[in-house]
Amino acid sequence: MTNTSKDTGGLSRVLLLGGTSEIGLAILSALNLAPGTEVILAGRDAQRLEAAGKTLNRPVTVVRYDAMDTDGHQAFADQICAAGVPDLVIAATGVLISEEDAESDVRRAAAMIETNFTGHVTVLLAFGKRMRRRGHGTIVVLSSVAAIRPRKFNAVYGAAKAGLDAFARGFADELHGTGVRVLLVRPGFVIGRMTEGMTAAPLATTPEAVGAAVASALRGKRSTVWVPASLAGLATALRLVPRPIWRKIDR
Repeated sequence: MTNTSKDTGGLSRVLLLGGTSEIGLAILSALNLAPGTEVILAGRDAQRLEAAGKTLNRPVTVVRYDAMDTDGHQAFADQICAAGVPDLVIAATGVLISEEDAESDVRRAAAMIETNFTGHVTVLLAFGKRMRRRGHGTIVVLSSVAAIRPRKFNAVYGAAKAGLDAFARGFADELHGTGVRVLLVRPGFVIGRMTEGMTAAPLATTPEAVGAAVASALRGKRSTVWVPASLAGLATALRLVPRPIWRKIDR
């Protein structure tokens, strides 16, 4: 099989964790996968997964996966890999809860951290081990510009994404030279189902734009992709803003 760092046409098995994710589905669509590629959509709601699969206009395999069931992630990875280690794993599971809601119900804050950070770590460690043993594979991790410097109105979400971002970079270094690649994706504000009703931030993007950027990056050698690309420069500037001024920024 062809190494996915150079060509996405040789993929035989692709796994989308968070199988109803708009961004994840957009990535799959943008990849223009071969008819024989097995696409596995993993999530908690079988009906929603089936509906998501129909949007791809191709056969899909639907499997149950719960990002918060960290005790079961090794068994889940073993189950998937028993039929063949995926060539590409897209980690797109995520939830967005307002800071106000997180503060009013700390259990929801914990659920957001488990879903957006902890669950990614445990399941990707399991798949990374399998890929490393085989000698090739690609993992796509959806981070966020919020990971660069969390703000007062998204402290919990930003912290979870910051943890995921740091893990992805460290994991990429650990896997360097093994044939396994980690692609870290940092979108800005994505206009879609998750952000419905929210005021779009500057340099907002769409799931389709993220999907196209990720597909392009997978065909190259980059380890990080910003969507839009201009966010990379903005992120550098954000790190330099003095904290007293940073506290006054509302968006």
